[in-house]
Amino acid sequence: MSDATTTQAAAPVPHKWRFFRAGGFDQVRLDRGSDLEALDRLDRKLWVALSCPVHGIEFDERTLELIDSDHDGRIRVDELLEAVRWALAQLKDADQLVKGDAVLPLSAINDTTDEGRGILASAKQILFNLGKSDAAGISPADTADTQRIFAATRFNGDGVVPPESADDDAVAAAMVDIMACSGSEKDRTGCLGVTKDIVDRFFNDAEALVAWHAKAGADGAILPLAAATDDAAKSLAAVRAKIDDYFIRCSMAAYDTRAAAALNRSTDDLAAIAGKDLSTATDDVGAFPLARVEAGRPLPLHDGLNPAWIGRMAAFERDVVTPILGNLTDLDAGAWEKLKAGFAAHDAWSATRPDTPVGKLPLSRLRDLLGNGMRAKIDDLIVRDKALEPEANAIASVERLTRYHRDLHKILNNFVSFRDFYTRRGKATFQAGTLYLDGRSADLCIRVADVAKHSALANLGRMYLVYMECVRRNAAEKIQIAAAITAGDSDQLMIGRNGVFYDRKGHDWDATIIKIIEHPISIRQAFWLPYKRVGRMVGEQLEKFATARAKTADSGMTTILDNAAKTAAAGAASATAPPSAPPPPPPTTFDVAKFAGIFAAIGLAIGALGTALASIITGFIGLAWWQMPLAILGVLLILSGPSVVIAFMKLRQRNLGPLLDANGWAVNARAKINIPFGTALTAVARLPDGAERSLSDPYAEKPTPWLLYIGVVVVVAAIVALWRLGFLGRWFTTLFG
Repeated sequence: MSDATTTQAAAPVPHKWRFFRAGGFDQVRLDRGSDLEALDRLDRKLWVALSCPVHGIEFDERTLELIDSDHDGRIRVDELLEAVRWALAQLKDADQLVKGDAVLPLSAINDTTDEGRGILASAKQILFNLGKSDAAGISPADTADTQRIFAATRFNGDGVVPPESADDDAVAAAMVDIMACSGSEKDRTGCLGVTKDIVDRFFNDAEALVAWHAKAGADGAILPLAAATDDAAKSLAAVRAKIDDYFIRCSMAAYDTRAAAALNRSTDDLAAIAGKDLSTATDDVGAFPLARVEAGRPLPLHDGLNPAWIGRMAAFERDVVTPILGNLTDLDAGAWEKLKAGFAAHDAWSATRPDTPVGKLPLSRLRDLLGNGMRAKIDDLIVRDKALEPEANAIASVERLTRYHRDLHKILNNFVSFRDFYTRRGKATFQAGTLYLDGRSADLCIRVADVAKHSALANLGRMYLVYMECVRRNAAEKIQIAAAITAGDSDQLMIGRNGVFYDRKGHDWDATIIKIIEHPISIRQAFWLPYKRVGRMVGEQLEKFATARAKTADSGMTTILDNAAKTAAAGAASATAPPSAPPPPPPTTFDVAKFAGIFAAIGLAIGALGTALASIITGFIGLAWWQMPLAILGVLLILSGPSVVIAFMKLRQRNLGPLLDANGWAVNARAKINIPFGTALTAVARLPDGAERSLSDPYAEKPTPWLLYIGVVVVVAAIVALWRLGFLGRWFTTLFG
């Protein structure tokens, strides 16, 4: 019996992973080929993201579409792992995939497998077709030029054959007719052509239509007038309902003689249209009976017809009546029924006509295409094209490998980890560009499809976000972005403010704020926020007070002027009035008591403020020298402490995840943005190092002597405090005793 160790498969050697700390969590490093080979063994709980969208991120969409194997518009872990496995299998060295070079060396392709040999041969053929036989490597740009790749051959293995690939002009013309009737598809080079399904659909429809026409030739009752039957049937159908209506009315008149007058329409009906322009009121006229209704009266074909129906009746007589019944001046009910019966078979046959677009071609052309073996010739072209499918698929594999060689490592570092974002070595795939606004630049800008939907979830990220609508000059294109403001303050950020957004391609966009989500930006902003709010509130109150005082003053001045005018007018009237006239009313007098009360109230208010200030200063002066800084610090803590604490807590909660989840990502970690890192994401304007600065400003405002004002206030407050404490009284008694 053999040793059990010889029958058991060797356990895989555990891979030694390396992590780096960023964003408050551990992220895996993918710097070696061995890391990629062991990627399927990495616990998925350690992946930063579990899925991301194919569209709307700053990455080559063609590469993302190749990774998205189920074509659902999202890349998931299994799809990414499958892309890594396939790419590693096609390369000799796994470290080659980590380099991320734009050019794939031909020597790096694994030629020990059938698929690898096919890819290598196809890559060399592509370079040969492009005139680059001596090239040592191939790039995604080379594989994208499909027109030049397939220029040397009529077929490219995709099953789509354009007319240019036909062997002769007759076959090419047939393919053009097929495409005009049954549609077309694009081949690998972008040319329009036919496929097996399109060809089969065309010829099946053509056979059905030709068989339908053949049925008419075999049954004489279907075409009573031979080739003229179709035109006659159309003329008959144009008047059929109206003639039926006429004979039914005549039958009603025979049934009851009283009905004739009503069936011919009343004089009121005639009067209703008499005032109209009858040349344009054809519908009103046409609604009247085809001819005058009488019991047993045949239908006249010439005289006495409704004017709106004369043209159609003439065509009916020419195409139907005369060829079948001869020259008649009128048509009785029996002859009418005979005519309809003669076209019954044609009507039934017409109702079975196949509804197919091949009817656009003449019947003779359809018979010609069906009778000269054209279908077999086109099918042969498609078979010859499909025979090259393996070679064409190998070309597609070359494109896939060149793109994976260039892009796969980068997408891993923006999916498995967020290395590009947290190391700041380059922009992450979700960063759309840079926004310049209010003297700062914001690097964390994310494209947004629906602002309302995105903001509902992004609010949980605890970041100050401005949503911008961006429009390019002289272009109809418009995008929306969400930009995180992580440095500076928010004093001048408001809806309607304009900035400029530069996307990853370097294009500039005019950007306007359309929505703001407010959260703390920095500790510094939170510290000064209470004072700014108080200052803003005081300013608003002073502005309201000044506005109210100005209105009161304007109203008082208007009243004084009105009273003065009335007094002058009264004086003039008294000068001319007879002696018995009463004296004018006395002029408005200045209410001294009222204004004295106002000034007294103002004085009391100022006194109260002075007393309060004096009490504060007295209390502060009464402190020991070492207590004074503590008192100042205590006041600052009371005023700014709550705001700073709240800001500190929210800044520690800033999370990138909700911003990306709102855009269709599935972020698997709490991707924090701490204070130092957040500050790096937004740059505030500053002068360059070593720059010279002149402080001479010819238009600078004159400085306000605030120190003098403060000194005066302090002196006055000190005097008041000393007086209230009795020191001044004792000094005066001592000095002037």
